[in-house]
Amino acid sequence: MAAGIVDLATGSDGAGSVRIPAAWCGVYGLKPTGGFAAGQVRPMPGPLVRDPRLLAAWAGAVLGPLRRTAVAAVIGWSADLGLAGADTDAETAQLAQRRARELADQAGLRWCEPGVRLLNVEQAWQTYRSPGSSAAQVAAADRTRTTNNTRLQAVFDHIDVLATPTTPRPAHGHDGPGEHLSVALTWVFNVSGHPALSIPAGQTRAGLPVGLQLVARPGADATLIELAARYCAPAVVAPRPITSWR
Repeated sequence: MAAGIVDLATGSDGAGSVRIPAAWCGVYGLKPTGGFAAGQVRPMPGPLVRDPRLLAAWAGAVLGPLRRTAVAAVIGWSADLGLAGADTDAETAQLAQRRARELADQAGLRWCEPGVRLLNVEQAWQTYRSPGSSAAQVAAADRTRTTNNTRLQAVFDHIDVLATPTTPRPAHGHDGPGEHLSVALTWVFNVSGHPALSIPAGQTRAGLPVGLQLVARPGADATLIELAARYCAPAVVAPRPITSWR
């Protein structure tokens, strides 16, 4: 899809596996509301598109009619959600913040920086994903989830959209991310259940795409979809001709 072969592709987002590829390919990727049920983090189906106007078509076909939400008025920025500071690359954060500022100006959103401080969900995510987790481990994971959801609710009492880098650092090579958690800013919303959308935010000096993650209240998927459709342009990609099927 990012190569220009198809207009829309689908994925499964359990920790960021739609949003992160979208960010690193310079396209749009949506994780809908949900991901947590009966003590488990469940991967959510999500689209990857070049034209953000296709997000609504996918949502209508897969999710059904979306709940109507008020027009977004306030956007809040957090570079690391208070949990990924050690992993955050300055250039990545700067590019994402610049794109968030541009979006705020385009959409007439009031800007604020609410000082979000969430708990790291690595252990909670692992617990929910493991069928062998003990009752004590699940209880600890539930406490982490409850604390984060309470803090997020307090943030969303004052804003409509929360903006972060999609990933703390740019794309890594085939050798992997090393000690850095590429999912540090995405899987927190798989555990919490908030809808999240990655939009293109430019490229690093080395030419690596960066994503801006937009998060809304649970059930407010339409807020993200409409914001992207109205104020975000189709991603520019360079289609590569298929010269052989071998």
